[in-house]
Amino acid sequence: MASMRDIKRRKGSIQSTQQITKAMKLVSTVKLQRARASAENSKAYFNCMYQTVNRILARVGSLQHRYLHSADGGKKAVVVISSNRGLAGGYNSNIVKLVTRHEGWNKEDVLIYAVGRKGKDAFVREGYEVRMDLSDIVEEPAYPDAMLLCSELLKAYAKGEVGEIYLAYTAFKNTVSHVPTLLKLLPVEHVAESVGEEPEVPMNFEADDEEALEMIIPKYVASLIYGGLMEAVASENGARMQAMDNATSNAEEMISDLTLKYNRARQGSITQELTEIIAGAEAIS
Repeated sequence: MASMRDIKRRKGSIQSTQQITKAMKLVSTVKLQRARASAENSKAYFNCMYQTVNRILARVGSLQHRYLHSADGGKKAVVVISSNRGLAGGYNSNIVKLVTRHEGWNKEDVLIYAVGRKGKDAFVREGYEVRMDLSDIVEEPAYPDAMLLCSELLKAYAKGEVGEIYLAYTAFKNTVSHVPTLLKLLPVEHVAESVGEEPEVPMNFEADDEEALEMIIPKYVASLIYGGLMEAVASENGARMQAMDNATSNAEEMISDLTLKYNRARQGSITQELTEIIAGAEAIS
C-alpha cells in the first residue's frame, strides 16, 4: 500500500492538473460562444450561395464546363481542417480517420491542403503528400484566407494537377455534437431539391451560362471553405470544452478516491501507534 506521503503528493499533483483543466474549460467556453455566433452568421450566406449554384446547375443542364467535369488523370485535393493544439478529445483524430479510411482512396492519389498543425503532422506520418500548409489561419480564419486557399486550388485544378477537390471539416451541430464531414467542392454536382421547398425563382443572366459559372463558382468554393473554417473553429472549442469538463470530473473522482485512501492510511497509522503505546504500557506494568 502506498505511503501517506506518496498519496498526499499524488493528490496535490491531480489538484494542480484539475485547476488547469478548469481554466481551459472556461477559456474554451468563451471562445465557443464567439465562434458559434460567427458560424451561425456565415451559415445564411453559405446556404444562399449553395442554393443559387444548385439552381444554376439545374438550368444549364449538360453544359460542358471545366467546373462540372473531372480532369482526367488529376489527383484528389483534400482541404483538411484540424487544430493547432490538442486536448480536444477525438476532434483531430476523427477528421484524419475520415480521410485516411475513405473507401477507394489511395494515399498516392491524394494531395493534402492542411489547415491545422495536428492534421498536417498526422498526414505526414501516414505518408501523404502535404501540398500546402495554412496552419496559421486556423485560430481566427477570415474570408480572405478562404479566397487565398480557393485561388491555389483552382490554379491546380486549371492545370490538370487536380481532378477533384474535397473539403474535410467538422460540422458544428450543437455544443456536444460535432460531425466529421467530407464535402465535394469540384466538380460541382447538381442536387435535386426536396419536394415541398419554396418554388424556384426564375433567374436571368446578362452573361451566358458559361460566363456566369466562371464568375460564381470561385465565390461558391471560397464560401464553402470559409463556412467549413467557421464551423471547425466552433467544433474545436466545443470538443475541447467537453474534453476539459470530462477531465475535471475525472480528476474530482480521483481526488475523492485518494482522500479516502489517505484517511484510511492515516487511521491505520494512528491505530498502530495506539497499539504500540498500549503494548508498551502493559509491558512496563
